[in-house]
Amino acid sequence: MLNIRIIVVGKIKEKYYSQALAEYTKRLSRFAKTEICVVKDQATPEKASQAENLEILEVEGQRLLDKIGPRDYVIVLAIEGKLISSPELASMLKLIPLDGFSTIDFVIGGSLGLSDAVKQRADQKISFGRITLPHQLARVVLSEQIYRAFMINEGSPYHK
Repeated sequence: MLNIRIIVVGKIKEKYYSQALAEYTKRLSRFAKTEICVVKDQATPEKASQAENLEILEVEGQRLLDKIGPRDYVIVLAIEGKLISSPELASMLKLIPLDGFSTIDFVIGGSLGLSDAVKQRADQKISFGRITLPHQLARVVLSEQIYRAFMINEGSPYHK
């Protein structure tokens, strides 16, 4: 069975995001073993310097990289990533296992984004648009899009 891991920085504080994430994780369980991996976020001073921000990115980035296996296929969500449609994501999820990957890691950074090291580890960088979403909401959107991708691949009317 395919393993889908959504690796993220920081805990969700809002109950409604947690509930939505739990619902999509439950729905995904019929297609793949799905896991949300949360790494601790670094406290960011209000008026952090560029150097402080870089240091925070590096620390969070290392925590993310520690969760990624050497044989995992890694897709990072980054604003500069390739804009993809739901059918394109469905196609990716169908093709990646054919290349011998059994685990697909989707990575979402913290409030400062992702370190260069994490972006360099990525097999693909994707974007859901040029807007900035709260990171907790991005998790919900991602999990829904992964579910939608499986439904597309199944030929379900869920995707209209």
